[in-house]
Amino acid sequence: MTVRNPVEWGVDAIKQTFGAVRSAEHAFHHPAQEVLVPVVRRITIADLRDAVVKGFDDFGAYRTDVIFICLIYPLAGLVIASATMGNGLLPLLFPLISGFALIGPFAAAGLYEMSRRRERGESATWTDAFGVLSSPSLAAIIELGLLLVGIFLVWLLTAMLIYRMTFGAELPVSYASFAREVFTTEAGWTLIVLGCGAGFLFAVLVLAISVVSFPLLLDHRVGVSLAVRTSVRAFMVNPVPMLAWGLIVAGGLVLGAIPLLVGLVVVMPVLGHATWHLYRKVIA
Repeated sequence: MTVRNPVEWGVDAIKQTFGAVRSAEHAFHHPAQEVLVPVVRRITIADLRDAVVKGFDDFGAYRTDVIFICLIYPLAGLVIASATMGNGLLPLLFPLISGFALIGPFAAAGLYEMSRRRERGESATWTDAFGVLSSPSLAAIIELGLLLVGIFLVWLLTAMLIYRMTFGAELPVSYASFAREVFTTEAGWTLIVLGCGAGFLFAVLVLAISVVSFPLLLDHRVGVSLAVRTSVRAFMVNPVPMLAWGLIVAGGLVLGAIPLLVGLVVVMPVLGHATWHLYRKVIA
């Protein structure tokens, strides 16, 4: 069996993912009712604060249920950390964990559903989070989710290329040696600057196309194109609040990741619920 290097693996994975996106579009596509023309409102920083408060309120109402669901996030992170060390992918540890924010909007779809049900006065438990699977827009949600997975894979490939540019082809042998090289050498600081810069661009891209698109797909039977266009329009109409929202999400994920990712059990559901309430404030 031939062991491929991470760059070759990344290229193949990207090709397979975008192939899956096209397949999903043909296999699951149903004519969407795009008669809806969403109205984008202007919001302020105060609206973000209110959305987060409501996110905490939903979390308090469903605490036991969402903690049960969100246990998968820290567990997945620990598995990723173990896998990177055992397969020569240590340089991808941080990009893998930080890149979760790129697919987080898709992973939180069940939390949007729980907030939607509570808003309508309906009861909701952890099983109702899977109500998204019966949504008329399920095909579109999957299609957009696969697009985010593709962007995530492109980010991983970019991160590995930056590593190759700064450190060469040789892979680190341990966490300690890698951390020492990153924080105490010129190549390491170059890696940090280039990596954070590239990561910021990927984060802004995903924020623009997904900040309200998944909740909109869940709330109305519209197509991916309309949902993404509406999300981008919401971003352009509210650039400062949307960038501030991106910082809130990034800051929350960092805080949740510090204690061995355990904090994600709280951070993820709060951000997921808050995203639904942000969508309600942005889209009329």
